[in-house]
Order: sequence, then structure tokens, then C-alpha cells
Amino acid sequence: MGEMYQIIEELCTRKRITVAALSREVGISKSTMTELKKGRSRCLSAKNMDKVANFFGVSVDYLLGNGQKERPAAKSDEPDILDEVDIAFYGEYKELSDDEKDVVRDMVRVMRERRAKKQGR
Repeated sequence: MGEMYQIIEELCTRKRITVAALSREVGISKSTMTELKKGRSRCLSAKNMDKVANFFGVSVDYLLGNGQKERPAAKSDEPDILDEVDIAFYGEYKELSDDEKDVVRDMVRVMRERRAKKQGR
């Protein structure tokens, strides 16, 4: 059983609904949920993750298994959800080895430093 499915199943249990009822309520096909349950799919599409997160009042990050349950407050000039590229990147990032994740973190740090220099910090 996939990790995301387990999280969704736990949220359903707390809300006293079935996963099938959730699927009907938010408009996700049974086959999509079955693929998730059987581990053939690691996560829902960005659109479907947002539907589920909104339904339960949790963050997409929480559905991805990162523990941050509350939805982060959106800044006035930023969208409330991640776009599909962000979600796809995150899914790939989770599969990297610890050494590979360190390389990505180093790259982000370097990019932040460059941006700070450009902004005259």
C-alpha cells in the first residue's frame, strides 16, 4: 500500500468516511485510488492532491508524508497550491539518495547566495 494512500485512509477514518465516499465527493476516479492503494502510483496528480487537501483542510505537503498538517497561508502575490512541475519535482526528490539530496540542497544554497548578491545583500 502506498504511503499517500495510507495518509488519505487515516484522514478518512478520522472523518468517518470511506475512501470511496471521498473519491465521489472530490471527483477522483476509483481506478486512480486503486492504483494509489496498490502502490502502482506513488501520488495523485497535483490537481487531485489539492482537492483532497482542501477536503480535509490539510496541506499538500502533509499528503506527501512530510507531517505539516496545516495548510500554509498563501502570501498575497503567490498561488495557494504548488503547480504540477513543483509536485513532480518533489516526487523525484523524495526518491533520491541522501547524497543526491545533499547535492540538490547545495545547488539551492548556491542559487540563494547568487540571488542575494544580485539584490545587493
